[in-house]
Amino acid sequence: MFTGIVEELGEVIALEHIGDSARLRLRGSVVTQGSGHGDSIAVNGVCLTVVEPGEHAFTADVMAETLRRSTLGGLAPGDPVNLERPVALGGRLGGHLVQGHVDGVATLLDRTPGDQWDSVTVSLPAHLARYVVDKGSITVDGVSLTVVEAGTDRFTLGLIPTTLALTTLGRRQPGDAVNLEVDVLAKYVERLLAHGAQAPAHPYDAAVPEGNVR
Repeated sequence: MFTGIVEELGEVIALEHIGDSARLRLRGSVVTQGSGHGDSIAVNGVCLTVVEPGEHAFTADVMAETLRRSTLGGLAPGDPVNLERPVALGGRLGGHLVQGHVDGVATLLDRTPGDQWDSVTVSLPAHLARYVVDKGSITVDGVSLTVVEAGTDRFTLGLIPTTLALTTLGRRQPGDAVNLEVDVLAKYVERLLAHGAQAPAHPYDAAVPEGNVR
């Protein structure tokens, strides 16, 4: 589980396509600290597993499904990437609950620079529109952000100086593709409502044997 608070801007060292999958080599001096084989690191919002750890770099395998549903397949050596390690148990939840499971790819439609922050408009795939609301949370390229205004086919964001300086969103231009992950809580609520979930008559009925005193 991640929080969408990017720890560092890493860099793509190499992307090797192997059949319908790929192997990605990335540089990141912060996220590699304490990370070993089998650990998870989010790359532009995609949870990847470290297969070859190093002192300042790591390698991860990217399967066909991930390449199809994210922007990772379009990376090239030298490209910057947002990197984040999973949140430690008991750590600060600075952003919101982020799984690192991309729900869709969107396009940056417009950006308007301001004195201290930029206003950015991003396309909203139809199958994700119901999960995005005004002032709700969304993850864009692994960055936890607050939706300013949600429309039927697009939404707007306000990017503060820290986000502009420390993440790839400061460099994204109209036409660029970005990874989206909507708030997982909204998806769970929808699922529960769709199945008409009802609470049991007593929350302990299934756990307490008959005849025992509660």
